[in-house]
Amino acid sequence: MGKVRTEMIKRISLELLERYPYSFGTEFEPNKQFLKQVELDVSKKLRNRVAGYVTTIIKSDLAAEAQEAAAEALEEPQQ
Repeated sequence: MGKVRTEMIKRISLELLERYPYSFGTEFEPNKQFLKQVELDVSKKLRNRVAGYVTTIIKSDLAAEAQEAAAEALEEPQQ
């Protein structure tokens, strides 16, 4: 089973991804440091949870894109 995250963590994470779409990556530590730079006014524990959820979202988006690209490559007729 997956990890349970509160609605607040998801809402904050999605808002940050909309506001700073190119500032996050697939690594937790740089994402955590970026949230510290943005001066997100939350506790350390909540900031770490948000950074972890953002990292999970970015990784799942990249995996979905790779899977779509692989599916398209298989669908192309070979000559």
